Formats: sequence, C-alpha cells, structure tokens
Amino acid sequence: MSEERILIVGTGALACLFAARFAAVDIPVAMLGSWQAALQTLAERGVTLITPDGERKTYPVLATSDPAQVQGVRQALVLVKAWQTERAARQLQGCLAGEGVALTLQNGWGNCEVLSQYLGAERVALGVTTLGATLLTPGEVRQAGEGVVSLGLHPRLAFLTTYLRKAGFELEFTSNVEALVWGKLVVNAAINPLSALLRVPNGELIRRASARELMHRAAREAAAVAQVQGVALPYADPVERVETIAQRTAENFSSMLQDILRGAPTEIDAICGKIVHIARQIGLPTPTLETLWLLVRALAERPHEQKPSNS
Repeated sequence: MSEERILIVGTGALACLFAARFAAVDIPVAMLGSWQAALQTLAERGVTLITPDGERKTYPVLATSDPAQVQGVRQALVLVKAWQTERAARQLQGCLAGEGVALTLQNGWGNCEVLSQYLGAERVALGVTTLGATLLTPGEVRQAGEGVVSLGLHPRLAFLTTYLRKAGFELEFTSNVEALVWGKLVVNAAINPLSALLRVPNGELIRRASARELMHRAAREAAAVAQVQGVALPYADPVERVETIAQRTAENFSSMLQDILRGAPTEIDAICGKIVHIARQIGLPTPTLETLWLLVRALAERPHEQKPSNS
C-alpha cells in the first residue's frame, strides 16, 4: 500500500528541508506556494538537500500554486513566514479535507489563530521546531545540524506523527501548547534579530561578547513577559536555552538573516514586535527587544512606510 501524500505549504528553507526528508523515505510530497522561482525549480528538478556532512541529493516533489491540484489532502504542514499565514490559510481552505489537519511549525505568535479562523480549530495543530536550515538557491537547502520537533497533543496528528518519525525527526509531545510557542518565541527574539543585524551565523553571537550580552538581555526580557502572562516556559533558564540553540545551530543563518540578505520581508513584527506589544499592555519595559525590533524594521523600511507607534 502506497503512502498518503503530505502537503507542505511553503517553499522556503524549512519547507524544502521537510520536503526532502519526507521524499527521502518515499513519502509522496506536494509543495504549495506562491514563489514562482522556487515552484519552477521544484517542479523541474525536485528539491535538493545538502546534509551537514556535505552529501547532496535531489528528490522529486509536486510543486504548485494551485490548491485544486492537491484537493482533498489530509495531512498538511504549514511552513510559510508569519506574514504569509493568511494567504496560506486561504489556500488550505481550497484543498484541505474536512477530516484533515494542518500542523503549523512557524515562527512568531498568532499563526495558529489565523489558521483556525479560516480552517476551524479542529483542523489546526500547533508545534515548534529547533531545526535550522539555509536556503542556498530556490529549491536547494542545507541542513544545519539536528533539532527537535515539539508537538501539541491533537487527535488528528497520528498519521503525520508516523511520517515525521519515518523521516527521522526527533519528536517531543506536550499538553502545554502555549508554553511551546512562547519557548520558541523567546529563543527567536534573542537570536534572529541580532544575527540579521550583524549578518553573522548563529554561533557568532556566542563568540562576540557584546552580541552575547545583548542576546542574554533579549532572552531575559522575553521570558519576563511570558512569566507575567502566566506562561511556564518549557525550560528553566532562558539564557542557557538560547546559548544551547545558538551552539546547536552555530553554522546556520537564521531565517531572519536569510530574509534580509534576499531583500524579503522579515518576521520581526510577529516576534519582537509581538512581545513588545504585549509588554506595553502590561506595563513591562523591554528596551532591548524594542530596539532590536526597530533596528530590523529600519533595515528594510521604505521612506513612505509608517513607523510603529510608541503609544
């Protein structure tokens, strides 16, 4: 009996990484996106994975921008940028089966809520991952070491969990989904903007004393906001956690740095911006996070764009 096709929404670094890992163990993969250069390459050549030890392999995938071509899919993995989530949700409306499930492993805050608005909460599952990957060219990705896929409990995740295990992903499960999201949000807020501003891989943040101090301050501020919200992070020490992740993904260019380098929009509003917004509401100062938020926005800001309000 052949495997059921899995749909990956997105064509970026993590989307290509997951697609290649699934295809490598003969799980049929479809990729749904809007980036035409990537879709063309994926359709013509397949997805190419370069492992940490330099091995290079290419695998066939179905790549399309038309939800009708993947109509009735029951297993979907959402790996688009936070600012693309609404577009992805609209695409999934046109193809996800009524009994299906869409698992989001995205960065930032609010993705699950947007997907649930369009698909219904019963068809949306939440998770996070510490896997790192760098997109070298459209459809070609380099894996940056191993990481964990952490999943919230959901009754429709059985098939997808089986696929993830078959593809060799390390899985964790938790009933505290909010803690999962905040746990990754703290790490991303501390690492991603600094790596983007300095244009260095994650590991360099540990080797530079001033960058390391800023990373620590950002992690503490973000963790403090979570604590005031009553969120118990899935680790005891946020500073130790960001150090561990930066070391584990030392050679990786963060997704935010990759966005800056190719002139694409970043997820800074859904990461640092979201934390700052919550902190303002509860009267908690977050000077490091606010500065990082504004600096990253300034990298790509156009003169006519409205600046974030200080109110």
